[in-house]
Amino acid sequence: MLKEKIESKEAGILTYGMTPPKITNTSDKVAEIARKQVERINDLDIDALILYDVQEETDRVEQERPFPYLPTMDPATYCDEYLNQLRVPKIIYRCVGRYSEEQFVNWVKADVEQDRYSVYVGASSSKQEINLELSDAYDLSKRLNNNLTFGGVVIPERHMKKNDEHLRVNHKTQNGCSFFVSQATYNVEASKNFLSDYYYYYTNNGLEMVPILFNLAPCGSEKTLEFMKWLGISIPTWLENDLKYSQDVLDKSLKLSLGIFEEILDFALEKGIPIGCSVESVSTRKVEIEASVQLVRDIRAMLDKKLNRNVLTSI
Repeated sequence: MLKEKIESKEAGILTYGMTPPKITNTSDKVAEIARKQVERINDLDIDALILYDVQEETDRVEQERPFPYLPTMDPATYCDEYLNQLRVPKIIYRCVGRYSEEQFVNWVKADVEQDRYSVYVGASSSKQEINLELSDAYDLSKRLNNNLTFGGVVIPERHMKKNDEHLRVNHKTQNGCSFFVSQATYNVEASKNFLSDYYYYYTNNGLEMVPILFNLAPCGSEKTLEFMKWLGISIPTWLENDLKYSQDVLDKSLKLSLGIFEEILDFALEKGIPIGCSVESVSTRKVEIEASVQLVRDIRAMLDKKLNRNVLTSI
């Protein structure tokens, strides 16, 4: 169903994202982690599981990383070897610049008979050394595997500074991206500004909009909040204060995330913009992971209600 939803440009796609285990874990530990994740995710009503390809990004910011960087397993390897029991499609992130053309080609050409999904990520900064350009990754994918559906990353907060995120999305769409996933969303104004320009640019130029999945990530502590800011997530001052001074940071974060997405969803549905949602936990704390799972359930209920209501209204 995922491929059909992407190709038909449906609203309401829902995914859950997570990071593969650290490569320092033993195989037994990785198997234990995978077992718990499979149990947790199999019960979720999602369209796909996202597996991130983590890069260090020390050249992007000067501040010290709140949590130490530890390399993780390759997401495709982790998926193939440990997550076979998961019944949902998997979307594999690829930081394409870290791979040689040969490595990337070998991955693209694997399992060409099966439907596969990926999100391609470019360099985290102009200082980062890269082996493969995004444009080359797009071209290789289109030429070598017709069953590989790939998307890109959208950053609404960047639109507030450069006012060109809708043009970036169009350029990537013209190069083969059929959906987009945002970074974690806490700034409603940035998101709506981007969606507005996206909508009017595509409408005025006779273009068909593709699904945009807005990412939500619960925040359960001040340290998680600092990590989010280090990652470049835009958190308005009022919202940061509400989290910091809340008696229950995690509960407050969940309520704010639901409110934020509902406002974005209503704005998009009114214009017929096909948006969806992706939920993740940027923390490895059990309580924050469980909160992200609950957020998926809450978002699913919201999407079902809003989309059904939208259908009835149109009739």
